[in-house]
Amino acid sequence: MIRDHTVQLTDVTTNSFDSTVLDADKPVLVDFWAPWCGPCKALKPVVTAIAEEHRDAISIVKVDIDAHPEIAVRYQVLSIPTLILFSGGAPVATLTAPRRRADILKALSSWL
Repeated sequence: MIRDHTVQLTDVTTNSFDSTVLDADKPVLVDFWAPWCGPCKALKPVVTAIAEEHRDAISIVKVDIDAHPEIAVRYQVLSIPTLILFSGGAPVATLTAPRRRADILKALSSWL
């Protein structure tokens, strides 16, 4: 069964990253991806579902590393997909090439 997700993940740019992620009043999970990345496309529905289910606890945004490579360099994202959780303006957890929803939720459990 395919769910129609009501949450749209916000695309964050170099200009909006600090205000959207670092200055946020709740934890923000950043999904680093690229349009050509197959595993990134496969992860999108999982991340969108988590955003929908936990919208009160965390925000989830995405960064296209091809369009905004300086953000990826700033946080040493060397492979994609990579998820970095920010809380209080600092990265607090990183998941490289997450595959399972359960693994993502376990990593986020302290913030959910």
